[in-house]
Amino acid sequence: MGAPDIIKQHLIDPEICIRCNTCEDACPIDAITHDERNYVVRADVCNGCGACLGPCPTGAIDNWRTMLKSEAYPIETQLLWDELPASLPLPADVETGTAPDASLPETGQEPQTQQVEASRHTSPKAPWSAAHPYVNLHGVRAPVTATVAGNYRLTAEDASSDVHHLVLDFGQHFFPVLEGQAIGIVPPGTDAAGKPHYIRMYSIASPRDGERPGYNNLALTVKRVEQDHEGRPVRGVASNFLCDLARGDEVRVVGPFGSTFLMPNHREASVMMICTGTGSAPMRAMTERMRRNLAQFDGQRMLFFGARNARELPYFGPLMKLPPSLLDIHFAFSRDPGQPRRYVQDAIREAGARVAGLLNDPHGHVYICGLKGMEDGVLAAFGEVCAGAGLAWRELETTMKAEGRLHIETY
Repeated sequence: MGAPDIIKQHLIDPEICIRCNTCEDACPIDAITHDERNYVVRADVCNGCGACLGPCPTGAIDNWRTMLKSEAYPIETQLLWDELPASLPLPADVETGTAPDASLPETGQEPQTQQVEASRHTSPKAPWSAAHPYVNLHGVRAPVTATVAGNYRLTAEDASSDVHHLVLDFGQHFFPVLEGQAIGIVPPGTDAAGKPHYIRMYSIASPRDGERPGYNNLALTVKRVEQDHEGRPVRGVASNFLCDLARGDEVRVVGPFGSTFLMPNHREASVMMICTGTGSAPMRAMTERMRRNLAQFDGQRMLFFGARNARELPYFGPLMKLPPSLLDIHFAFSRDPGQPRRYVQDAIREAGARVAGLLNDPHGHVYICGLKGMEDGVLAAFGEVCAGAGLAWRELETTMKAEGRLHIETY
């Protein structure tokens, strides 16, 4: 009679998972699925390729359990978890057996198997000159409390989108952040099942030295969610909580998260930023960092910003005050009365020569953040402008990813 099969089952920690969908999006074999609360891994499908590990901003994906294959946790059980189960010892009569996938790691380590390239086009690492990020300083069991120092609406009162600029002060708490990182907000209360709300992640919209330089604070760009992706009425738990906060209110924060979507810091670096809506948050942080330290950056700075119209575009007023020497701005409005629909990829094509030059620059870095629907259009536009300049975009894309110069966060 043969020895029982032993596996190292891949699990996702529901306590620190922020439900950002990067793991499921990155999995090349559809081993990851989710319901309205938890993300889980199918033990009978997962092959341990590791493609889901890099995109995860919190480390929730880095968990494994040595199991008898016959006793692997089914997805129906995983979907009910509020926390991971404790590791259990194998039965004594099989404890010395060799698992067929024994190269897979213990909890907290990455598999030593060959990485399968994820479906996303983004770089798996930060720019070489990026500052060192701190991550996961505060977990969901011990969040830090921040105080609201300011909250004001960014979009026009009659705009269809209600977007707020929120400033959080951390007082004496140690909470260092970098441009391109994010934090998790713990909404108060419980969900319909009586369970605490899971954390929601928001990109930081201020530079590393604070929304107000020298102060221990940061800013967020938050859109009040009142409809789901199908246009059905829904009240976003975290977004409405944040948008309704008043000065002096307190917020529970976890994180910070993110170690790859970081800006370069060497003098020669050029930066192209492409965003829609609240995807402007990390772009604002990077722009402010460069504006405050302009003497340290000699490269180009380009921004492609899409919205329905100017009244729906966060930070439109402040952007209009920036000199072209600081930032080369290209707006794209898709619902501007009396004007043809125009998207960020259209603006990229119109600025083709400059775009191709930055893409071909070994110091050129690209950041894309916003609705997922724009991702394919932007990459296709890159291909067109490169072809027009006699460049091979696919080769450039491969090089930029390998060198940490192409970063995409879409949702």
